[in-house]
Amino acid sequence: MTSSPLLDDLDPVLEAARGWLRAGHRVAIATVAKTWGSAPRRIGAHLVVRDDGHFEGSVSGGCVEGDVVTEALALVQDGGFKILDYGVADARAWEVGLACGGRISVLLQSIDAAHFPPELLDELARLRQNGTGATLATDLATGATTLAPADARPGPGSDGVFLNRYEPPLRIAIIGAVHIAQTLVPLARLIGHAPSVIDPRGLFSSEARFAGVGVDPRWPDEALAEWQPNSASAVVALSHDPKLDDLALIAALRSPAYFIAALGSRKNHANRLERLAAAGFGAEDLARVHGPAGLDIGAANPAEIALSIAAQMTAAWRGRL
Repeated sequence: MTSSPLLDDLDPVLEAARGWLRAGHRVAIATVAKTWGSAPRRIGAHLVVRDDGHFEGSVSGGCVEGDVVTEALALVQDGGFKILDYGVADARAWEVGLACGGRISVLLQSIDAAHFPPELLDELARLRQNGTGATLATDLATGATTLAPADARPGPGSDGVFLNRYEPPLRIAIIGAVHIAQTLVPLARLIGHAPSVIDPRGLFSSEARFAGVGVDPRWPDEALAEWQPNSASAVVALSHDPKLDDLALIAALRSPAYFIAALGSRKNHANRLERLAAAGFGAEDLARVHGPAGLDIGAANPAEIALSIAAQMTAAWRGRL
């Protein structure tokens, strides 16, 4: 099973840097290393700057990009690194536009062997696409970035070292080529998920209903065995057919999928949990299955239900569930 092609918000930044380097340009990379208050971008957000001023990505949603680009152009000529701090109480921050009440610290590095090695961009792309992701470690005393051990995670004990986690690209497997799925597919794309639709029922798999995505006609267990849900994967069962939905949920529960949900009434969900328990899953496993799928927003039609599911996925990915 293949997901429809999709670039998340990190891919264009990394691909721009790789392309510029191949073309012989000097390139700098800026990374949000710390935030306080209402900072507009999260830690790890990137901006890359080419030696002629072209740039891709953002570190503040537009507030300080102009200043960061100017600093990058000065830095990239000779190579090096520096840390740029912007805050609402800082006169310089007001001058460059950060008046939203937050503070950010931006790590700026030239992409070269001594600071951010170019081969790390290729390795990041490879590790993300194979579903494992990666963590990079930057020594804040030297500005040197290296690939961190697989189990390294940002947190206590990383003083003097900035750890930045790069998750695999977000994906969603939708079980059931139903009306709700027709709206959930474009919504999933908008929030950065590559969608795949699975349904062995020929009546539901018309190409016209899912143009550009297609429907995998295999049974969910077979399709998901190839798809291999990872830590950046969501699995949402919408078919209303236990023969399909249960197979998908069993496969998802045996994986590190970050979000698992199934459509249906509370009564149907209780019955579903009983079947999953009989299949050998414990209380901790069953708690991973969100049902009925979607946040309670009073959704009353397929589009609103799809919206509620997309919102619940976002909450799960951002650690709000």
